[in-house]
Amino acid sequence: MDEGLEFKLTVLGSGSAMPIPQRYQSAHVLTVHGRSYLIDCGEGAQRQMIRYHIPFSRIDAIFISHIHGDHVFGLFGLLSTMALSGRTAPLDIYGPVALGPVLNFNKSFFGDFLSFEVRFSPLKYNSPSGDLAEPFLIRSTKALEVWAMPLNHGIDTFGYIFKEREPQMNVRRSAIEKYGLTLTEIGTLKRGEDVVREDGTPLPASEISYRPYSPRSYAYVSDTAYFDKEAQWLRGVKLLYHEATYAEEFAQKALERFHSTTLQAAAVARDSHADTLLIGHFSSSCKDPEVYEAQARTIFPNTFALSDGQEFSVPLDRVKLD
Repeated sequence: MDEGLEFKLTVLGSGSAMPIPQRYQSAHVLTVHGRSYLIDCGEGAQRQMIRYHIPFSRIDAIFISHIHGDHVFGLFGLLSTMALSGRTAPLDIYGPVALGPVLNFNKSFFGDFLSFEVRFSPLKYNSPSGDLAEPFLIRSTKALEVWAMPLNHGIDTFGYIFKEREPQMNVRRSAIEKYGLTLTEIGTLKRGEDVVREDGTPLPASEISYRPYSPRSYAYVSDTAYFDKEAQWLRGVKLLYHEATYAEEFAQKALERFHSTTLQAAAVARDSHADTLLIGHFSSSCKDPEVYEAQARTIFPNTFALSDGQEFSVPLDRVKLD
């Protein structure tokens, strides 16, 4: 992986509500360009961060999908440990409105021990009727955009789509030599702007400069029953995590509990033209995740059933010049 351009997912927990010895509850860490983002924080998430060498200081923000315990019970221990580790930088936390009172409760009892500011951004379904509306931008940095995606889980629940920003343009070396480009002209072309020389000679950016690689993306689709707009909203995502709590033979139970099955997750990956599908949030009754993986692969072959500690890097798709 190119230095400074890492785009890597670390799975801290792949289980669902009932804890089992070999699986912690939901938590992922996405590292992009040297900064890390924690997505959900099930019980034991901080222990898993230590185990898999995720520095607490690198967590720029935390994204909570919903306030069911298996997605949030690890948060308060983590905040305490961050303070004990000497964190002073503010920490941004995103989640549904209902997370606010929970954070305030924790602050009222333990806030005096925190050495940093917790900045909570409440997320609301962006439709007056309360129906699922559209994904919306919630965070923008130099390297990344994060979009919140309303899900269908009976309570306010959000998935998150992480989109790497378009890289700066590069200028072809052959053009630099051919036209004797100045530093000012190179800077203009790197911004994607055309150059017109004093003698009127045009130097179109479209012919001289190019995007060095295609932006990468990762989507975290937490607890949700299948709904029609999923694939549309996830169109073109490179790495897709989609919960598959139940095998297909328990489709009715999945529907009743607002969860997805293996085949539903695979259909979303197929219809969104994802590159890779990761499935997890397995029920405690799941004794053999390979069965889940095999079911999903009948629809989407590039599927992987998750285990704790796995890492997935999205490689750079570099432009090959003639």
